[in-house]
Amino acid sequence: MAKVGILMGSDSDLAIMSKAAQILEKFGIEYEMTIISAHRMPDIFVDYAKSAMDKGIKIIIAGAGGAAHLPGMTAALFPLPVIGVPIMTKGLGGVDSLYSIVQMPSGIPVATVAINGAANAGLLAVKMLALEDPSLIEKLNAYSLEMKEGVMAKAQKLDKIGYDEYIKQM
Repeated sequence: MAKVGILMGSDSDLAIMSKAAQILEKFGIEYEMTIISAHRMPDIFVDYAKSAMDKGIKIIIAGAGGAAHLPGMTAALFPLPVIGVPIMTKGLGGVDSLYSIVQMPSGIPVATVAINGAANAGLLAVKMLALEDPSLIEKLNAYSLEMKEGVMAKAQKLDKIGYDEYIKQM
């Protein structure tokens, strides 16, 4: 049974939203992913948002660009946490998406990550699920250590070969 739903309004968002899926997979968390539009298919969208909890979904990650109504509309219908991912847009660079998602009215909260920040949305979902699953805390600690070791290895490489050579190898 999926614990996290990943929604996007268009297949053009898939490359970004797949980063949330990759994080969830890394932590062994079940998810379902779909393309759904609050504007173009409102009846199907409403059915999804209202029935998601009955399917075992505890958190929904919703990515959207432009007017970015998907996360907010999801939060209005789904009683559990919604994490919004503003998607980069050509016209306004994703700031339009960010403002649309982050400026939700009182009573309809949407946790919001950075523009194209689906990986962090996935990690935030993991941290939320860790409140009920202590084994995820261990995995989160291991993930943090993995990140630390990765940065330390890059610093050692830079110290060893110098800036000019490091840049050439990038």
